Amino acid sequence: MTRVQVGSHAPDFKLPGLVGKEEDAKEIALSDYRGCWVVLYFYPLDFTFVCPTEITGFNKAYKEFKKLNAEILGVRIDSFFSHKAWRDHGLGTLEYPLLSDLTKEAARAYSVLLEEKGYALRGTFIIDPDGILRFMLVHDDGVGRSVKETLRVLAALQTGANCPVEWQPGEATL
Repeated sequence: MTRVQVGSHAPDFKLPGLVGKEEDAKEIALSDYRGCWVVLYFYPLDFTFVCPTEITGFNKAYKEFKKLNAEILGVRIDSFFSHKAWRDHGLGTLEYPLLSDLTKEAARAYSVLLEEKGYALRGTFIIDPDGILRFMLVHDDGVGRSVKETLRVLAALQTGANCPVEWQPGEATL
């Protein structure tokens, strides 16, 4: 198996997704998003404590990602029906798809799967419009990621320049 690496083509996948208020699953492939930036994130478990804060955090920032020509895809090793139940009983409708990776193939391809536990670590991946992986961050399941930092890194990548520590959009690059 090829190991996922920044600078390489992001592994493609086709997964059933929960989209908005739709009642039926929609097949979504990463390749459907060529031509725009993609923020792909994996999260460990539906119906937990940290995960909904991230999911709704990305949802609240959705318009900011859209301004940067980026789409968001959330992935979990749960069924479409689990995502749908969560949407209908607490999570609410999202602006972006939640994808079901029951086969765990996408989680394996992105090296975030904890085989012994049967779920994924928190992984955030930024993929450019040509399908090249430009950023990846994988960390323990007990700590939520920063949506603001993901936006900052996306904006920095889009400059095409070197950005110093703590760089913020609008500041000079190197």
